[in-house]
Amino acid sequence: MSEVITTALTGPAPEVHITKDMVRRGLIVAPALVAVCGVVWGMAGAASSAYGIAIVLVNFALAAMLVASTARISLGLMMGAVLFGYLIRLGLIMLAVLLVKNAGWISLPALGATIIVTHLGLLIWELKYVAISLAHSGLKPARP
Repeated sequence: MSEVITTALTGPAPEVHITKDMVRRGLIVAPALVAVCGVVWGMAGAASSAYGIAIVLVNFALAAMLVASTARISLGLMMGAVLFGYLIRLGLIMLAVLLVKNAGWISLPALGATIIVTHLGLLIWELKYVAISLAHSGLKPARP
């Protein structure tokens, strides 16, 4: 059992490829989401939406970086990094919101809606493009 925990993974890191794809898709839909929040909540809504999108994309990138870097050291470290990294990333999101909650340019409803919709929307959208098989872990191979 201890051999499994101390084993390091080598080879490509599919989580990095998936995250790059999610960030790309997030940047594609960002203008539409910012525009919708701008219409609903004004300029503060648009600025809050842009800030919320940045928070979400950085959160996904940090998660992938943690998994990819710790998996190369040991599976036990990766498991700990996933668990405690999640808690730390939640804390960073909370800190990012608390730092701007009283700023004049922020709309908390727009920021909250953007963070929730962007997280869930990108994860659900990415399900279509991820191969859930050991033969092709990560993104589905392109069809000829």
